[in-house]
Amino acid sequence: MPQKDREIELLRSEVEMLMRERQALLRVVGASAALIASLDSKRLPVGAVEAADVVATGINALAEETLQDALAAVHAEIEEGPTA
Repeated sequence: MPQKDREIELLRSEVEMLMRERQALLRVVGASAALIASLDSKRLPVGAVEAADVVATGINALAEETLQDALAAVHAEIEEGPTA
């Protein structure tokens, strides 16, 4: 196999691996977002609230499109609460 073909095949393999990893991460983020959205922080221990806040902060930093992809990966929808 010529060098260029081998490099193309290695690059293709790397991209495929990264896409599988992205899908796995999207599932984790989607499930985490759905879980955080369903929590009642008033009923959680302080340590759990702090951990949930760290997760929520990370989720909120994502681009809207990425969050939508994550929710779609786990077939989840997050209902928006009432606005003041």
